[in-house]
Amino acid sequence: MSEVFQYYDKAVRGTEREDRLVIIQFLQGMIGQQFSFLNYYKEIPVSYDATLLSVENEMAEFAVHEYQAKVVNMEKKTLIHSHAMSPFPEDMIGEAFYVSSAKKRVILCNFGYAHIRSDMRRFVRVLLDNPVEAELLFEGDVLVGSVKDLSLGGAAISAESADLLVPGLDVNMFLKLPDLYNDSIREVGMSATIVKVVGESAPFTCIIEFHAEKHSQQQIAYYINQRQVEIIKELKDINV
Repeated sequence: MSEVFQYYDKAVRGTEREDRLVIIQFLQGMIGQQFSFLNYYKEIPVSYDATLLSVENEMAEFAVHEYQAKVVNMEKKTLIHSHAMSPFPEDMIGEAFYVSSAKKRVILCNFGYAHIRSDMRRFVRVLLDNPVEAELLFEGDVLVGSVKDLSLGGAAISAESADLLVPGLDVNMFLKLPDLYNDSIREVGMSATIVKVVGESAPFTCIIEFHAEKHSQQQIAYYINQRQVEIIKELKDINV
């Protein structure tokens, strides 16, 4: 499960307490209005409109989409895009006090300001439950790793050794993408650049940027689409 705090930067305008009171005061004048919530489930954005129903005791109750309620319940908080009628430009974040996906209700508290970072992503990213093998080809050597998450633009790959992983280095690589519909493996080749390596000890995480030809891009897009469908079905089947 990816956590919501990876996707925003905290922002403070006054003190945290002052910010909370200003946000509550703003929300008190917005009852009946719609706000755009944002959460993530396995790197897939879950974002639906939520209607503000009431504000009392520094808490705000919203009517939400069933899927949104499920992910708010998992992440215990939600991001809220800045409203067009808001006097401040920042986005907001609220902690979950009460969540019911059956009733499609969420009560939030401990509001604060935030800057949503994930909107800057150029590509849809998916988290992989089952490892996909990646081979990075170096002169006279091959490094085998496991893909942790994947987008059309690149991947995060887990590797046991970082000896060959030099940021800025261009490599050739192969992804062994399973076809979720017919139980086969597609080997997709492309050139890539090592962007950075994270970790002090094994397993290391290597961030790779793809330079894929059109055919390879189509195969990656096909797999990502399958994985998105799988994740959304999983979310639909969750009972909370």
